[in-house]
Amino acid sequence: MHTGSEEISVLSRSPADKIMTHRAVRSGVAPAETVFQSLIAGAAVLMVVLVCAVFLTLVFNSLHSIKEFGFRFFYGTTWNPVTGEFGALPFLAGTLITSFLALAISLPFSLALAIHLGEYSTKGTIAALLQTAIELLAGIPSVIYGFWGLFVLVPMVRSLERMLGVNPVGVGIFTASLVLAIMIIPYSSSLGREVIRLVPDDLKEAAYSLGATRFEVVRKIVIPYVLSGITAGNLLALGRAIGETMAVTMVIGNSNTIPTSIFAPANTMASVIANEFTEATDHLYLSSLIEIGLLLFVVTMIINVAGKQIIKKMSIQV
Repeated sequence: MHTGSEEISVLSRSPADKIMTHRAVRSGVAPAETVFQSLIAGAAVLMVVLVCAVFLTLVFNSLHSIKEFGFRFFYGTTWNPVTGEFGALPFLAGTLITSFLALAISLPFSLALAIHLGEYSTKGTIAALLQTAIELLAGIPSVIYGFWGLFVLVPMVRSLERMLGVNPVGVGIFTASLVLAIMIIPYSSSLGREVIRLVPDDLKEAAYSLGATRFEVVRKIVIPYVLSGITAGNLLALGRAIGETMAVTMVIGNSNTIPTSIFAPANTMASVIANEFTEATDHLYLSSLIEIGLLLFVVTMIINVAGKQIIKKMSIQV
């Protein structure tokens, strides 16, 4: 009877009492929720502040070079610290060529791995071994990739150049692109695998019920459905390739000229900074290197913004 009387008293409360109780509960929860919202908002603002601080720092420290060369710095082809003439076009070309060539080389392998792990081999020993290998590839330091490229890829590329009648240097754009392609495969394949696993089973089962084969389901259902996610993974890999320093520095040949072929030695914006930053004793020389860092920052930002627009259009189409 005591329990029943309590239930009756609760049910017999007036609407005003219920409102006061609800407000009391909310007043007890609100402070914690306010603190949580303040923390996540502060973290978001901090990220924006950090990006702006990096950008402004690069601009401030490259003002001497900006005033000295202006826009000529971006299309200049001469990099000569002795005469004080600096142009960033060879490094911009080297960065874009190696990054996009690496993306083109890695795309078939990363897509195949994503489809295999996301659709064909989702469980079992083989899938676990492949996923572990991909995670290990992503965790290997870039300097190890550089050493491996020097001792393994460079002799192989040199033999290929002899067969093609090219000057057998071994180091250059092509070798750097091969190393970068291996380095970025884990990023694009991992994200591709995750988005492929998110495809609703109802869509695939409907296609199977209509007589579609496994290949037709992958080609006509899975790939179109996750195209924006696969593109996002490739853009993430491209950003990784653009900013890579040590591995590229060790195998690209470090030539401050515009590359004439994919086998020619070259330099990227990151590699020239790594090679020459400690030697930059002159203020203009140092400012020019920092302006290259600013250019690399801007190029990365442009590619990210353009990639988001591409992903947005693909998502709308799907």
